Amino acid sequence: MRVHPIAIPIWLAAAAAAQPTAAPTPVQVGSVRGDNVGDYNVTSAFEAGYRFRSVGGNLGKYRGDVNFGNGMRLLSGSLTVHSREGHGGLFDEIALSTLGLGNDPYQHSNLRVQKNGLYRYDLVWRLSEYYNPALPIAFGQHAAGTVRRLQDHDFVLFPQSALRLFAGYSRNSQDGPALTTVMPFASASDTIPLFADVRRLRNEFRLGGEVTVKGVRLNVLRGWDRFAENTTSTGASFRRAEPYRGSSPYWRTTLAADRKLWAANGRFSHTDGLRHFYFEEMAAGTGRFGAALNRQILVAGDGRRPVTTGNLSLTLFPASRLTLTNHTACHSTRMEGDSVYREVNNSTALDNLLQFRYLGIRAISNLTDASFRAHRWVTLYGGYHFSTRRIRSRERQSVGDFSGLAAAEQDNRLHAGLAGLRLQPAKPLRISLDAEVGRAGRPFYPIGERNYHALGGRIQYKTRNLQLTAATRANYNTNSVVLSAHSSRARNYSFDGSWTARSWLSLDAGYSRLHLDTVSGLAFFALGSLQNQRYAYRSDLGAVHGGARVALRSRADLWAGYSRVEDRRDFALTFESPMARFSLRLTPKLRWNAAYQHYRYGEPLLRAQDYRAHTGYTSLLWAF
Repeated sequence: MRVHPIAIPIWLAAAAAAQPTAAPTPVQVGSVRGDNVGDYNVTSAFEAGYRFRSVGGNLGKYRGDVNFGNGMRLLSGSLTVHSREGHGGLFDEIALSTLGLGNDPYQHSNLRVQKNGLYRYDLVWRLSEYYNPALPIAFGQHAAGTVRRLQDHDFVLFPQSALRLFAGYSRNSQDGPALTTVMPFASASDTIPLFADVRRLRNEFRLGGEVTVKGVRLNVLRGWDRFAENTTSTGASFRRAEPYRGSSPYWRTTLAADRKLWAANGRFSHTDGLRHFYFEEMAAGTGRFGAALNRQILVAGDGRRPVTTGNLSLTLFPASRLTLTNHTACHSTRMEGDSVYREVNNSTALDNLLQFRYLGIRAISNLTDASFRAHRWVTLYGGYHFSTRRIRSRERQSVGDFSGLAAAEQDNRLHAGLAGLRLQPAKPLRISLDAEVGRAGRPFYPIGERNYHALGGRIQYKTRNLQLTAATRANYNTNSVVLSAHSSRARNYSFDGSWTARSWLSLDAGYSRLHLDTVSGLAFFALGSLQNQRYAYRSDLGAVHGGARVALRSRADLWAGYSRVEDRRDFALTFESPMARFSLRLTPKLRWNAAYQHYRYGEPLLRAQDYRAHTGYTSLLWAF
């Protein structure tokens, strides 16, 4: 799957801003084999300590990027209990792992309880405190500080048998304050700050089963997904309520078979999406000329969104060196519904507006690929991909006695070919080259892929103590039609290496660079004439990281690292983070740890977002 060029810098910048923190400490305490307690074997490791931070500059931007604060917490924890003979009482396995419990903004826990041949229960719990100050927007009057809590429960009956039954439940909630602004009457009217009480909740229930007969596996799942939005927004002279309810009952089916000369895998899913919404808004203020205004808006409606997908993959092995694969997929989405709009102000009354919209998207794709091992160190592969997509839209509006209908339809076909080469001239050396060329008829979006090609290469040298990897990729796309034009060129280079020089010394480092040039144009009518606008975006993003680990006489470990991301073009920014961690073994089951990490972020065009942060922790890691 190729990443769209525009998404690459955003993804890389986000990854840089989320550098791994110094904690927890990845060292072993206690016996690797654990301790025997009755009929069970137990291993454990828990790390508790104190984090500290000192921030200079924009605290909000630091919280949006890192968000670690002061206080005590359980940095990490792990506990495993296994039956020594595989036939325990109520359970044969308990496995628990935790991360950042207590005060960390990102917390995670896993729990598994299993009885061999009878049941398995898995629990995943996560918490994320998201803070976004959005300083560049509306002079800092847009912000969000919400907390998201997620949990997943899965229970399997007879997990190792040919017939398995399972049930599951997932819950996803988000709540907290948010701040935004609104101009309710005109672009030059009053700007009203709004406080929002964000409340969102999603619940999903699942039931299903799986049966395997003579190598053929059938999996059927029935689920019910429900969503509720209860966010309200209020201001000095403004109030908005927009409750929203939705449900998405679904079916999912998988059929798979694996034979000596062929393999097949088919999937089918269908979801009936149902939505009901209500929007109520009341505003009072002044317009662009200072006149007093008040307005009430009521909008209500429902929507239906059935989605059906299916795909079938067939792989043939006619010879030991030849593999043929064909993949066919279809997708259908329909969105339709009614809404009623009523607006009342202090001078006029607008009749009810009844609106019906329909949007249907149907896509069919077929992919055929072949791989041939010409020699023990040479493999050739190629393929042809075809897809067709039809988009239909209908919109009807009724105002009083007037009714209008607008309909549109668009078809798009994509033909793409790809070829590649894999070489292994020596056991530690691997080389791969690939190319893809595609031509589309009428892409749905002006920046979508139309006439594009991609070139890539990767080389890897790997021995017992040394691994070196270099890669390059280039993506080119041109999408020009009558009223718009778009072209982009992205080139990415990367290098990574790791070396275990001695049993007590290891080094790793990496570097990547992305060059992106994008030009987009749009023609439109304004002031009675045809206008043209062009926009150019350029990025030269570089990222480097390195680290070294030193073991001191089996009693202490020292690790030091550094990472830096820099963009020197239109959206100039610099992000860097050096860090160091020290771990000292006090006893076979107890270690003392300390670490320091520095963050520095800078934007030459918006100095108000710059910050420097000193963070670290001290902790004890022990096994009992």
